[in-house]
Amino acid sequence: MASSSVVRVRASDSVTADARDGRRARKRAPRRSAPLWDPGVRDMRALDWLRAQEPVRDPELLPLRYARMASSPWTYLRGAAAVMAADLAVAPHSGLTVQMCGDAHILNFGLWASPERQLLFDARDFDETLPGPFEWDLKRLATSVYVLAEAEQLGGRCAGRAAAAAVDTYREAMRRYAGLGELDIWYDRITAEVPLRGLTSVFAKAAARDIEKHTHRGVARQLISEEGGRRHISLDPMKRIDDGLSREQRVQASEQVYDTYLASISPHLRRLVHRFERVDAVRQIVGVGSVGMRVWLHLLEGDSGRQPVFAQAKQATASVYEEFLGPSEFTNHGERVIVGQRLMQSASDIFLGHMRVDGYDYYVRQYRDMKIIPSGHRIAGNLPQFAVACGHALAKSHARSGDPAAIAGYIGKGNAFRDGIQRYARDYARQTRADHADLRTAIANNEVRAAERGW
Repeated sequence: MASSSVVRVRASDSVTADARDGRRARKRAPRRSAPLWDPGVRDMRALDWLRAQEPVRDPELLPLRYARMASSPWTYLRGAAAVMAADLAVAPHSGLTVQMCGDAHILNFGLWASPERQLLFDARDFDETLPGPFEWDLKRLATSVYVLAEAEQLGGRCAGRAAAAAVDTYREAMRRYAGLGELDIWYDRITAEVPLRGLTSVFAKAAARDIEKHTHRGVARQLISEEGGRRHISLDPMKRIDDGLSREQRVQASEQVYDTYLASISPHLRRLVHRFERVDAVRQIVGVGSVGMRVWLHLLEGDSGRQPVFAQAKQATASVYEEFLGPSEFTNHGERVIVGQRLMQSASDIFLGHMRVDGYDYYVRQYRDMKIIPSGHRIAGNLPQFAVACGHALAKSHARSGDPAAIAGYIGKGNAFRDGIQRYARDYARQTRADHADLRTAIANNEVRAAERGW
């Protein structure tokens, strides 16, 4: 009888080999090259990259987009993910692939509730998510720290501490994940106590108030009005666009959206969703970088009459990184977004789904539902502490989809990687200020139309 042999590889040997892979990646992208930023390598103006995005957006809202981006270097950075993607792509990268957030600026991390109603801290924006090199997310996070610190007049020393804290925490967390099993990484969660513990009581109390406002009932009290015995959505005019449709036409459009969404979710969830009736829908204006994307807010009411729910359908287009990293494996960009979100988050909204309506891709999510989005002003007094939580969350997200041992091996135990990321972030923050000034000049010269109102 023939015998067979089994080669047994110890887990420690495998981790060591992965770490060696990470160290070999330094040859592709030496850590000393991480801080290099040379605006002379650009072959297009930053403004041209922004304008290249115009065809996929609602032209009526483009002046509002540029007006919001022009208000400060911080708002410019938030809207200029496409510009930074092009700039990141000109330098060698590690080749250590993770599911990137794609827009990992510091205010794109926050609190929200898991399906079990536990409040967790995680990345929260995935419009640009795509598999790519882990360090690109870190560079955007560190750059955002410097730009936000300047916007809040915190000074370079505070910005430096916060950026260093984010990268150091990422490194330490990744080393810890490199020693864990796959399920231990997948089940790891950052509860609300982790970021709140290092922040002031004022911040914690404000977050607690926001949680109350952002429950199902809290949102309903803010956004639902009754007229003639029928409920409808009431939004601030600056957050709502007149779509020219009657109420009946909006509900009919909602029905079309609703049916295509149902096809993207699992059968057991359809049972739940079928218990809700579509009551109203409005076109919505959101954010800075998302201005111009088509966004619908839908009001659903449960058969019980006691459970109003808001669902948001947001247009999804190609990630700004696809031009440099290759197209997404998903033919629907809404699906790209929600798969990336589920890969990066410890727990995600059960209502996540996607669809294509009238030629546009969308992803669907529950609106707000205990989502606590920080403001720059609110975290200004706690920037280094908040940056620690963001570095931890980003490491957890990357460890779920990448190879933590290889990433830890690339980063190493010293400060070379951290110092490189910080230098890049400082230089790119200066570039952001220059690009913001160029946008304002283009507006002044009527090359770009910008208007807060009248769009």
